[in-house]
Amino acid sequence: MAEAFSVPVVVRGYETDTQGHLNQAVYLQYAEHARWSLLQKAGIRQTDLMNRGVGPVALEVTVRYHRELRAGDQVEVTCAFLWGEGRTFRIEQTIRKADGTVAAEVTGVGGLLDLEKRRLVADPRAVFRTLAADPELFGL
Repeated sequence: MAEAFSVPVVVRGYETDTQGHLNQAVYLQYAEHARWSLLQKAGIRQTDLMNRGVGPVALEVTVRYHRELRAGDQVEVTCAFLWGEGRTFRIEQTIRKADGTVAAEVTGVGGLLDLEKRRLVADPRAVFRTLAADPELFGL
């Protein structure tokens, strides 16, 4: 498998809680940022998805917290799509500190929603392959 896509993020002070740790919900925002960054890098804009009549949806998300993050910490957030044969796909993400320490792992199950029918599209891989200028970023 190719090396996972990654995007750098610096923890901002306003994202921390009263203990000075990165707020638990912000880990999900970092993961979301990496997913949209991957789409953009692959050549897919949000308007491209909307014009196609589809939108990405999260069906399940799990966060495993390993180490705390504090304001000023620099992290890399990875994003890798794993494809099966059905309507859904898995996304595996790691939030890693600059020294290589894993701060959190985010795993999820997603799909592409047909915005008119309000149902998952049958083959999300085909949609990503069609829309992406660089489908290899999705492992396609």
